[in-house]
Amino acid sequence: RCMKETQGKVWARGWRMTQLQAAKDLLKRAVELDSAQRYSEARICYEEGIHNLLRCMKETQSDTERNDLRTKVEGYLRRAETLKEMVKANEERSEKVHCIQIRAGDRGYGYETLFRDCLDDNVEWVELEDPYIRARHQVRNFVQFCELMVKRCKRLRQISLTTGTDSSPAGGDTQASSLRELELSLKEYGVQLVTVYSDTLHDREIRFSNGWIVKIGRGLDYFQRPAGQSTIGCYDFDLRPCHETTVEKYHKLNMTAKTHK
Repeated sequence: RCMKETQGKVWARGWRMTQLQAAKDLLKRAVELDSAQRYSEARICYEEGIHNLLRCMKETQSDTERNDLRTKVEGYLRRAETLKEMVKANEERSEKVHCIQIRAGDRGYGYETLFRDCLDDNVEWVELEDPYIRARHQVRNFVQFCELMVKRCKRLRQISLTTGTDSSPAGGDTQASSLRELELSLKEYGVQLVTVYSDTLHDREIRFSNGWIVKIGRGLDYFQRPAGQSTIGCYDFDLRPCHETTVEKYHKLNMTAKTHK
């Protein structure tokens, strides 16, 4: 019995240390995003880190440790609430222009059709946040998006991508090498590709320097898999059936970039 109790205490201590380290990593990332003025992502990281700290508090036997954790939770919680209000106020200052509900099986929503009203010669930079530019087909989707930007935005100088890391066996190497190849290709057109990897990214959003903001529920990966490599719609996305998703378009004045330029 004593051995079981000892093993239980060791397990509980190890569990608390794991949760505490996870909280530290999340909150460190939250502070970094906060400093970079990426408030929406920072708020999410704060909330997840706070959740882990609360779980540690519940299992902590020491009053001193519990009070220390409570103080940290209260401080981070105040900042998360402040950011929540800031994000809400910023969204209210943006005018929602369009809301498109794409149903499963719908066609006619290729990138050129969907982004047509956002693209002009005033676009100098584009920022895309999508946690799933990872698998081969998702990277190919991003390549098609970049091709459209180069073709339609004559003053384009930079495309910034924030995405997650492919954790599948050898997937990360394939993802990184594909994006590096794209980076070199874009340089031939005078466009710089900046790629940032974030495993805490949740939001899917595209920002154009001319003031347009596009939020797609599924990100760029909203097309169904083609029936075959020689079928209609395999390469022309306007002819490809879609998954169900929602597209929201906003426009705001004085657009500023989130990423360093």
